[in-house]
Amino acid sequence: MDAGGSGVASNYTDYTSEEDLIDEMCKIETIPFREVINPVFFSAVVIFSLLGNILVMVLLAKYENLCSLTNALILNLAVSDLIFTVGLPFWAYHHMYGWNLGERACKIVSFIFYVGFYSSGILLIVMTVHRYVSVLRPLSDLVTSRGVVGVLVSVFIWGLGALAASPAWIFSKVVDEDTCGYEFEDKYWNNVSIYQQNIMFLVTMVIFCFCYSQILCRLVRSPAQKRSHRTLKLISTLVVVFFVGWAPYNVLQFLHTTALFSECEDYTKWAYAFYICRLVAYSHCCLNPVLYVFVGVKFNNHLRRMLRGWGKRRNSLRSIHSRHTITSLTSWNEFSK
Repeated sequence: MDAGGSGVASNYTDYTSEEDLIDEMCKIETIPFREVINPVFFSAVVIFSLLGNILVMVLLAKYENLCSLTNALILNLAVSDLIFTVGLPFWAYHHMYGWNLGERACKIVSFIFYVGFYSSGILLIVMTVHRYVSVLRPLSDLVTSRGVVGVLVSVFIWGLGALAASPAWIFSKVVDEDTCGYEFEDKYWNNVSIYQQNIMFLVTMVIFCFCYSQILCRLVRSPAQKRSHRTLKLISTLVVVFFVGWAPYNVLQFLHTTALFSECEDYTKWAYAFYICRLVAYSHCCLNPVLYVFVGVKFNNHLRRMLRGWGKRRNSLRSIHSRHTITSLTSWNEFSK
C-alpha cells in the first residue's frame, strides 16, 4: 500500500532525484494536469470521504455497540481515513501555488498525512485477519472479545502507525524554497520511504490473498448458499479494488527508483501514469466506507432507519407548524369579530 510516494517528496517534488536526471523543461508539460486535475480530483475525494466516514461514525455511535472489536476496528478505520483526508487539501494547494506555509507546517501536515495512511493500512490488515478468524475459528477469544481488547488493539495500531510515519516528521523540510519533501545527499535514502511503502503493500496483499482465499474455500462449502454468494461477491470486490487501487501506483513508484529517463517523452509518459495512479490510490479513503460498511445488510438497515427517523421528525415538525398556524389564524379571526 502507499500514501504519498517517496516520503512527501513524491507528493510535491515528484522525486528530488529528477533534478539530476531530467531537464526542468520536461516537467512543464505536466503542469496543467498537476495544477488543475489534481486539485479538482482531491477536492472531490475530500468531500466524499468526509460524508462517507462521518456517516459511518454517526451510525456506529447511534446504533452499534462500540465495545465490540469489529465495530471498534470500523470506527478506527473511519477516523484513519479522515486523518488521511485532512492532508489532501494541502497537497492540492501545493500543486497550485507551491509550499509557502513554512517548514513546521510541512512537518505537521506530512506527519498527520502519513499517520492516516499507515494506520489505515494496518487497520485493513487487522480487519482481514479478524474476519479470517471469525469465519474459520468462530469460537476464538479474538472473535468474542470486547471492551479492553478493542482499546488495546486500537492503541497498538495507532502507535505503530505513528512510528511508521515518524520519518515524515523528522526528515520533512522545505526544499527549493517552495517544496515540502525529503532531501538527502545520498539518493538511496530518498528512496527508503518508497521501499517502506512497497513492503507494506506487499505484506498487505499477501495477507489479503491468504486470508480471503481461506475464507472463500470455507464459504464455498457452506450450506447457506445465499449468504455465501453475497459474501463471496463482497470479498472479490475488496481484493480487486485494493489491488487495482494500489498495485499500479506502487509499481510505478518502485520503477522510478531504478529508471533513468533519457528523453522528455519518456518522463512525461511516466509522470502522467503516476499522477493518474496516485489519484486512484488516494480515492481509497472515500471507498472504504462503501466497501467495508454500506455493502453490509446491517449498516444499510441502520441508514434506512436513520433516514426514516429524519422523515418522521420532519413530518412531525410540519404537523406542529401547521397546528400552530391554524391556531393562530383561528385566534386572529375570533379577535377580529
